[in-house]
Amino acid sequence: MGKTEIRICGLGGQGVVLAGQILGKAAAYEGKNVVQTQSYGAEARGSAAKSEIIISDGKIGFPFVRKCDILITMNQETLEKNITDLKENGILIFDSSTIKNAPKVKAKIYAVPATSTAEKIFGQKLYANMIMLGALVKITNVVQGESVKNAIKDTVNEKALKQNLQAYNEGETIIAGNP
Repeated sequence: MGKTEIRICGLGGQGVVLAGQILGKAAAYEGKNVVQTQSYGAEARGSAAKSEIIISDGKIGFPFVRKCDILITMNQETLEKNITDLKENGILIFDSSTIKNAPKVKAKIYAVPATSTAEKIFGQKLYANMIMLGALVKITNVVQGESVKNAIKDTVNEKALKQNLQAYNEGETIIAGNP
C-alpha cells in the first residue's frame, strides 16, 4: 500500500473529526503507522472543519497532508476550498445531498447521498459522517471494514453505537449498489 493521505472536510458539527479519529484508530488496529490531525474554525459548529489521516506501512516523516490521495467533502464550500489539494488521479468522495456542483477534475469521483440517507433512515443528518466512512472503506479498502467497526465500538458512546454501526454499513451498501 505504501502511504495514503486522506482529508475529510466539512462544517463543524458534521462529524468530520470523529470520522477521522475512527479511521486512524482502525489503521492502527491493523498495525499500520498512522497520523491523524484535525482543525476547525473558531466557532465549533458551522465553520470549516477538517481531519487529516496519513496511513503508511513505513515511517511518516511529515504529519500533515500536502496533497491528498483521497478527499472526502461534506459541503460545497469545503469542496471548493480543498479540491486543489487533491492529487491528479486521486479519489474524490462527496456528499451529493449537499453538493450540487462537482468540479471537473482528473480523479475518480464518487457521489454519495450521505446527508439525505441519514435523514431518511435515522431522521437526523448527524450520521452522514459514518455513511461517508462506509463508502470510503468500500471504495478504497484503505482499511478493513471490521477494523472500522471495532474502532466505532471503541470510540462512540453506547447510546449512539447501534445507529453509528448501521450508518457505516449503509455507506458500504450505497457503494455496493452503485459501482
